[in-house]
Amino acid sequence: MKFSNLSLQLEPSITLEITAKAKAAKEMGKDVISFGAGEPDFNTPDNIIDAAIEAMKKGLTKYTPASGILQLKEAICKKLSKDNNLTYSTSQIIVSTGAKQCLSNVFQAIINPGDEVIVPVPYWISYPELIKLYGGVPVYVNTSADNNFKYEISDLEKVITDNTKAILINSPNNPTGTVYDYEDLKAIAEFAKKHDLLIISDEIYEKLIYDDLKHVSIASISEDAYNRTIIINGLSKTYAMTGWRIGYAAGPQGLIKIMSSIQSHTTSNPTSVCQYAAIEALTGPQDKVEFMIEQFKLRRDYMVEKINSIKGISCVKPKGAFYVMVNVKDILNKKIDGEPIANSLNLANLLLEKYLVAVVPGAAFGDDNYIRLSYATSMENIKKGLDRLEKFVSSLI
Repeated sequence: MKFSNLSLQLEPSITLEITAKAKAAKEMGKDVISFGAGEPDFNTPDNIIDAAIEAMKKGLTKYTPASGILQLKEAICKKLSKDNNLTYSTSQIIVSTGAKQCLSNVFQAIINPGDEVIVPVPYWISYPELIKLYGGVPVYVNTSADNNFKYEISDLEKVITDNTKAILINSPNNPTGTVYDYEDLKAIAEFAKKHDLLIISDEIYEKLIYDDLKHVSIASISEDAYNRTIIINGLSKTYAMTGWRIGYAAGPQGLIKIMSSIQSHTTSNPTSVCQYAAIEALTGPQDKVEFMIEQFKLRRDYMVEKINSIKGISCVKPKGAFYVMVNVKDILNKKIDGEPIANSLNLANLLLEKYLVAVVPGAAFGDDNYIRLSYATSMENIKKGLDRLEKFVSSLI
């Protein structure tokens, strides 16, 4: 059987081995502490669950318009106006089966073979693969902890070619927790205008921001930025609704129309009852969200302080999301029980094998000098897991 050349370009997740080993160890009764979670450890708030149940009781379980129900689009428009000072009509909104489908739709809508999309390193693991899946070329721009993992305009200028189609922003960022401020985004917006680029702004962690910082959407920077930006967002992270699979995009009407057509021929509508639950999430009480953010901040503060107290590793305090990128460069090539640590994947395997701690290797995000730890787990697990990490590092020679 001959397979699609594009599909054969996709890289398998290098974290699957770690995930499988961690799961097997847990099933054997071993006390594995996992820092791999990419989802809140809190349950979906009761009012949202109740809204879904009520929708089912009312019989709202049928097909909906492929791009989402009007009531939810209206709620999204109100949210964007209130939170982001952005005015959109419902014809500029698409609701999808998670923010990942929104990303897939937009890449499929804009990419022709050979088109290039600028991607920051470290990056969320699916960005490059989605770009490649539709014949595009991810162009990587390395960021530095010295600049809080933000784009440098001088570095962006170096990668511009006649094939550059779009630039991708993720703020707050997975995996670094980076948050771009107004001045950062203004510079990127001017860069995009100069080179006539589409801006893809992934804002899925928008509400998970700490230290009195405020999220700024690049679409709000100027009229030009508004016209060239497609915002990607969703309910998964903010409302602990990862399994409900509701994401949305807002952008130019012509692009949204094409994305909606693509979706109508692939998955059709997002799950009906989840859409009604999403209306309640956006318009109902927000106290559970505020509580979750407070807990994440407490966990982040403990994790950062503990990591930076361990000789040989370090981290930058993230401003958003719920991840910490731990710099392990200084312990690579050291040995544990005679076994050398060759790279981040090797480190992750040894840490799981010898100390029952599961982390995500930085190679998954394009930077082998790091591992990613999620603080979307209990404080008890965080303390226990970091104590084990400390023992692991101190045992290296």
